[in-house]
Amino acid sequence: MKVKLEKLAVVSRRELEMIDITDLMEGVVRDSGVTNGLVNVINQHTSAGIVVTEGIECLERDVLAHLEHLAPEDASYWHNRYLDFDGRLGFNAHAHLRSVLSGYFAMFPIADGRVVRGGRQRVYFAEYDGPLSREVVIQVLGE
Repeated sequence: MKVKLEKLAVVSRRELEMIDITDLMEGVVRDSGVTNGLVNVINQHTSAGIVVTEGIECLERDVLAHLEHLAPEDASYWHNRYLDFDGRLGFNAHAHLRSVLSGYFAMFPIADGRVVRGGRQRVYFAEYDGPLSREVVIQVLGE
């Protein structure tokens, strides 16, 4: 069995942003030489997410707007305070909650060297606390 793990930098430019990483994921699969197996896309941050949805700009905006509605920045959160256990100020509970709602990973099968996904499915890194430089891990497993 082959196992390939690659860490990729993703740089957001805005506080809220959907960054299409589908081509990056497919490139890692292609370069791995795996013909049949699985690919995992994993976000390593607690205030960002991985979202799989149709790749059109209006839907990207709808996803972010809905998450803003569900976890508004100006709400009262227990996290937004001095965190005495690590000496930091918690101020971004809304971003953490959006991450919980969207999830932090996606997994797809690989068949005949290609990622098996729906014709309109795209994989996005979703930034909820940017702009920041982030890391996404892509792991390919298979034969």
